Amino acid sequence: MRLIEPDEHEHFLATLQRIGLERDDFDLQETDTTDPRTDECLGLQGYVTVARRSMRVVREYVLGDESDWLEHFRKDLEAGIFDRSK
Repeated sequence: MRLIEPDEHEHFLATLQRIGLERDDFDLQETDTTDPRTDECLGLQGYVTVARRSMRVVREYVLGDESDWLEHFRKDLEAGIFDRSK
């Protein structure tokens, strides 16, 4: 099951476009850490790894019910986190 909803993915792409970044420079990787015994009670859980290829910057954000990963991602973009090469 996908943790990132289609509307969240579209919002992610719109954020990149608004800031003027190329979508092909970014990769998203979902990791599901949901315990199958509790998924009906607690919902899906996991994290998304966002990588910017050209800068070799990788950040992880928590996914799940009431997750605000897109807000954290936007703030990191605006702070220049993804512009820093390691």
